[in-house]
Amino acid sequence: MSNKTQTAQKQRLVVIGNGMAGMRVVEELLDVAPDLYEITVFGAEPHGNYNRIMLSPVLAGEKTIDEIMLNTPEWYAANNITLYTGDPVVDVQRGRRVVVSQSGLEIPYDRLLIATGSNPFILPVPGKELPGVVSFRDAYDVDTMVAAAEEHQHAVVIGGGLLGLEAAHGLQKRGMTVTVVHIFENLMERQLDELSAHLLKQSLEEKGVEFEMGVQTHALLGKKRVEALQFADGRKIPASLVVMAAGVRPNIELAQSIGLHCERGIVVNDTMQTYDPKIYAVGECAQHRGNCYGLVAPLWDQARVCANHLASHGVGAYAGTVVSTSLKVSGINLFSAGQFDGGEGTESLVYRDPKQQTYKRLIIKDNKLIGAVMYGDAADGAWYFELIQNGVDISAARHKLMFGKAYAEPLLDSIPAAA
Repeated sequence: MSNKTQTAQKQRLVVIGNGMAGMRVVEELLDVAPDLYEITVFGAEPHGNYNRIMLSPVLAGEKTIDEIMLNTPEWYAANNITLYTGDPVVDVQRGRRVVVSQSGLEIPYDRLLIATGSNPFILPVPGKELPGVVSFRDAYDVDTMVAAAEEHQHAVVIGGGLLGLEAAHGLQKRGMTVTVVHIFENLMERQLDELSAHLLKQSLEEKGVEFEMGVQTHALLGKKRVEALQFADGRKIPASLVVMAAGVRPNIELAQSIGLHCERGIVVNDTMQTYDPKIYAVGECAQHRGNCYGLVAPLWDQARVCANHLASHGVGAYAGTVVSTSLKVSGINLFSAGQFDGGEGTESLVYRDPKQQTYKRLIIKDNKLIGAVMYGDAADGAWYFELIQNGVDISAARHKLMFGKAYAEPLLDSIPAAA
C-alpha cells in the first residue's frame, strides 16, 4: 500500500525523444533526485538509446549497433522507466497536460522534456525520393548504406563537413568508390581554415576519395533506383548510392504545432525552459541565446542544468558552450576550437612541417588564446581548448605556446583562470 501511495505522489515526467540528450537528462536526474518522478519516455526509433556519434564506426564495420547501445531495455526496467519505442509523440495537449502518441496512447505529465534532436537537410532536387538516396542520421540509414555497399559500386556523398567525410570513409572501407560533392571550395569550412582544409583534401585524395568542390547538385537521375548525379553545369557522375550529409535542421515540428515559441530551434532560457514553464527542451532541437548546438559537450552541459532544475535544486544556469571538434578519419588527426579563422584584432602563431604533414595555427587576442586549428598532430588539442575556455593569460608562455602543453604549461601555472 505504501509503495502505491508513494508512486501516486510522484510527479510525472514525460520525455519526448529517446536520444542522447534526453536520456542524459534522465541519467542526471536519477543521480540527483532518483525518487522524484515517474518517468515515461517516447522514442521514434524501434530500439533503445544508442551513441549516435558512433554510427560512423558501425558504417565502417568497426563496431556493431549492439556495441554502441547506451541504455538497454533492462536499464529502463531497472530504473522503473516506462519506454515506448517506435511510437513518436504526435500531439501535446498543453491545457490538459497530456501527450498523445502515434499509436493513440495518452499520458499525463507534470513536467515535459522535448528532446527531438534534428532532421537531416535533404536537398530539394529532382530525384531526391529515389531508392538509394539516404541521409546519415540513424541506425536505419546505416543499415541501408551497408546493404547498398554489398550490391553497388559508386557512392556519392553530398556534403564535405564532418558527417560527410565520416560517411565517405565508412563507405570506402565497405569497398565502394566514393566521390564527395561539396558546394564550398574548402572541406569542413565551419571547423578548418583554408590551409588545413587543403591538407585534409590532399590526404583523402591520396587514399582514393574523389572530390567535386564548389559545385551545385542539380538533379539525381535514375528509373528504379538512383543511377547518377547531375551538376548545375550539366556534367554527370555515376551514383548508385547518394548520401545526403549537407547539414541538419532542429526538429521543431511538434513544438511549433503545439504553439511553443520557436525560431531556428525551440527557444529556451538559461534553465532550459521553454516559454511554457512546464516544458523543457534540450539538445539539437533547442535554441539558447540564439545558438543551436550539434556537438556532445553542449548537450551534456544542458542536460546537467536541466536535471538540476527538474529536481528543484535551483542551482546552475546554462550560459552557452565554446565548442571544439576532433576528427580522426582514415588515420588523419584534426582538431579545431573557438575562433579558428582569426579576425579583427587577432594575431596568429603558425607552424607547418610539410615533411611530417603537420600544421598548427593558434589565434591570440589580448594575450588570450581564442582559437586553434591542428592537422596531423592534435595531441594537445584538449589542453589548448582548456586555455580557450578558461580565458587564461598566455603572455608568460607565448614563446613556448606553439610547442604544446609539456613546454608551455609550467610557465602558466601561476596564471589564474579568468573569472
